[in-house]
Amino acid sequence: MKNTLWPAFIDVVKRDVVPALGCTEPVSVALAAAIAVNKLNIKHQDITAINVLVSANLMKNGMGVTVPGTGMVGLEVAAATGAVAGDSQAQLEVLKNLTTEDVAIAKAMIDKKLVSVSVANVSNILYAKVTVLTDHHSASVTIADSHTHILAIEEDGITTYIANPKNTTQTAQQTKNSNPFINACAQDIFDFATQAPLADIHFIEQAYQLNNALSIEGLQGNYGLQVGATFQRNIERGLLSAGLLTDVLLRTAAASDARMGGAMKPAMSNSGSGNQGIAATMPVVVVAEFIKADEEQLIRALMLSHLMAIYIKSHQNKLSALCGATTASMGAVAGMTWLLGGNIQQISAAINSMIGDIAGMICDGAKTSCAMKVSSSAGSAIKSALMALDGLGVTGNEGIVAHDVDSTIRNLSALANGSMTQTDIQILDIMINK
Repeated sequence: MKNTLWPAFIDVVKRDVVPALGCTEPVSVALAAAIAVNKLNIKHQDITAINVLVSANLMKNGMGVTVPGTGMVGLEVAAATGAVAGDSQAQLEVLKNLTTEDVAIAKAMIDKKLVSVSVANVSNILYAKVTVLTDHHSASVTIADSHTHILAIEEDGITTYIANPKNTTQTAQQTKNSNPFINACAQDIFDFATQAPLADIHFIEQAYQLNNALSIEGLQGNYGLQVGATFQRNIERGLLSAGLLTDVLLRTAAASDARMGGAMKPAMSNSGSGNQGIAATMPVVVVAEFIKADEEQLIRALMLSHLMAIYIKSHQNKLSALCGATTASMGAVAGMTWLLGGNIQQISAAINSMIGDIAGMICDGAKTSCAMKVSSSAGSAIKSALMALDGLGVTGNEGIVAHDVDSTIRNLSALANGSMTQTDIQILDIMINK
């Protein structure tokens, strides 16, 4: 009989695995700016100021990352381009129609000091309030808790929309539908990915299409730190050997290079992050190609990877001091291990080994060097998968790893949500004051 969790699993993947053009934190600022301009129904010439307030975590992830199509970094250019040319209906692809002329206009606004960004005193981990002003009117759009969730809209200081008013309560069934992992475990995710009707999960193939295209772009262009291209050049020089491990590192890093370097191609994101989507996709794709997997095997492996990544991330704060590429790669190791013939016990062992290996890798903001962390996480994944297939792995007698994978995941999340919150404060303090 069809598992009762399966429809909720499909819903959560469709919600959390979506196309995103550029790093999702500055993109959320661009989206808020675009919506504010749309509310005012104005041209860019009418704008006299753009004021941006963001949470500390959003500031951390927006300070050093390139905004697609601009060649510039930071939240100022995200807000300006969103206001000038953002498509208010395009969600995380808000900047998809950006032109060089638009970028020049946005840059001129920044040069004229029309855009200001500061940290808001809010409890929300993910928060952006963008206020666009003209000589006579203003509109403010607040996005919070997820990258596209509009919390409130104000026009000329009067609130015209607010989400989730206080007199609205969420039922137990609504809570279960929005977070199906309350009563789920890794076994449930494995059963769904490997047994669900193929037609129900075929949509995940778009993750391959988008992230593979981004990987190709990263190898062909001069993006970011060129981590993927560096691997490729050194294979050609004879300093590295081609093979499964190198290909996993090379092609995964290349996609992140392109994304963090401002390529005008969307990534298929996971849990609100393009890098997490890349980390959950490309290692699986490379292994599938290496073993000459058929279409069904690829689709099931991608679903296993993405849903496992969401499951692990669901226990953690939306943004934290723990690098999200690590948890997404723990999803990838599930898909990789299964493709290589592994069962749920070996998949669990591989995830445990990854947590024993790379738990604690810090997130110090979105930037070009994220490609290095993505490739490091992918390397841990292939290593852990191969060990698990040989019956080897970090055991519950070691460190934060428990005897069962679900408890290990909760231990990792306790670390991320607990003591690493102070780490997050320290990281931001270092970044702002250096």
